[in-house]
Amino acid sequence: MTAPATHILRLLGWGRTLARHGALRGIERNPNTPAPVRRLVRIARLGTRQKEAPDYAAAFRAIGPAAIKLGQSLATRPDIVGDEAANNLLSLQDNLPPVPFDGIRAAIESSFEAPLDRLFASVDPVPVGAASIAQVHKGVTLDGRTVAIKVLRPGVRERLARDIDTYEWAAAHLEALGGEAGRLRPRLTIANFKRWTNRELDLRREAASASELAEAMRGFAGYNVPAIEWDRTNGRVMTVEWIDGIKIADIAALRAAGHDMPDLARRLVLAFLTQAISGGFFHADMHQGNLFVRADGGIVAIDFGIMGRIDKRARQWLAEILYGLTTGNYRRVAEIHFEAQYVPAHHSVEEFATALRAVGEPMRGKPVSELSVGQMLDGLFAITRDFDMQTQPHLLLLQKTMVMVEGIATQLDPAINMWDVAAPFVRSWIRDELGPEAALADRLRTDAETLLRLPGLIRRMEERYPPKGGAPDPPPLAKVDLIWERRGQGKGRFWPGYLLAAAAGGVLVWVGTLTGWIG
Repeated sequence: MTAPATHILRLLGWGRTLARHGALRGIERNPNTPAPVRRLVRIARLGTRQKEAPDYAAAFRAIGPAAIKLGQSLATRPDIVGDEAANNLLSLQDNLPPVPFDGIRAAIESSFEAPLDRLFASVDPVPVGAASIAQVHKGVTLDGRTVAIKVLRPGVRERLARDIDTYEWAAAHLEALGGEAGRLRPRLTIANFKRWTNRELDLRREAASASELAEAMRGFAGYNVPAIEWDRTNGRVMTVEWIDGIKIADIAALRAAGHDMPDLARRLVLAFLTQAISGGFFHADMHQGNLFVRADGGIVAIDFGIMGRIDKRARQWLAEILYGLTTGNYRRVAEIHFEAQYVPAHHSVEEFATALRAVGEPMRGKPVSELSVGQMLDGLFAITRDFDMQTQPHLLLLQKTMVMVEGIATQLDPAINMWDVAAPFVRSWIRDELGPEAALADRLRTDAETLLRLPGLIRRMEERYPPKGGAPDPPPLAKVDLIWERRGQGKGRFWPGYLLAAAAGGVLVWVGTLTGWIG
């Protein structure tokens, strides 16, 4: 177990890095910052020269891989870090200097316990991408197919585990301070972050996620997932089909290639909605570096280390919330928040509906270039404090991905209206999933499943309470205290009685011998 002093020293070191980039001013000046945190911030910034304009993204890059991942998560939490920091963190790109190829070769060979030339015909020593957790090299298989080879950085698992240990320690102490810190639930936020990160560190799970998403999106035209090379994939190495295409961030190249930009933007939004609302399983790292456009116009996603899941009930609530906001039915949106227990019952549904109206009305009917989903989330976060809404960690990945998708769609088509694109999809899904036919089908399916479980339930009851056999029930037997049990219970209190009984027995034997009773 790591000593508290070690955690504090790490936090102070990270704090000094943040201070040099001017990233501690917002924390120190925020009236909701607990006094102990404010004191720690003042100690961390002593003797540092702070930048005039805070650069949160640069500070997190300087701290290291775990901080980069944490910064990307915090980009969706303006309620915690503030609007300025959240907007700056949106630009945080996961790029680091590459590991020398000798280290990558050793990692591949040790993970497969085989020399590199028995696995691949060739591997380009110059990486095509180097992120905080892994880097990617172009290679050719022994049968001549071009592939992308993703390899974990040596030692990254140990470093991330060490840093996240300190995050957990800090979050627990912060939440224990209560008040605003308790409402924001930092421990759950870090727990979710840890789960996402551990998933990224197992490339077999990333390969499985890619395979599952490809299967789920098979019926969606114009959205593709690279095929997995399972024979050349393990926990530290993942091999996938090579993608030839233009990065979706390269707007000029897309236009030069003749792609329909509004159609790309619309298709990207619908692909996200299909994953999140229809399937409940979505690509949660849809930044510009992870999306390509093929020559035929198909969007190809890569890097499936971070995936999000939403259960069916939460998806139903989400769809109704989105539809209510797009149609102006704020009363229904408020009711859903109370049904989901996002808002405590002692608050007024009517008052919450009015607060939602203040957020939603300015946005309706306007293009994203004027008002955005990100601004909507900011507005919703602003009212959470007034209504004692706790953070919902299971929705954090969804919020993060919504902001990412919105940003890319706006770059592709500045005039896109996210509400206009989303409303028909959400309306159709609600009709299919929440209409009377769907309700009846769900009831029939649930009742049928219950009936089918009855035979198994009866068998388990018979095993627990078997029928009587041919022999009659035994009569009740009197309880007899055993000597060793009495000795254990009395703890030696009856030894005089035992001695007396032994003496009496000895006298009886002696008398019997004298009288001839005992030969």
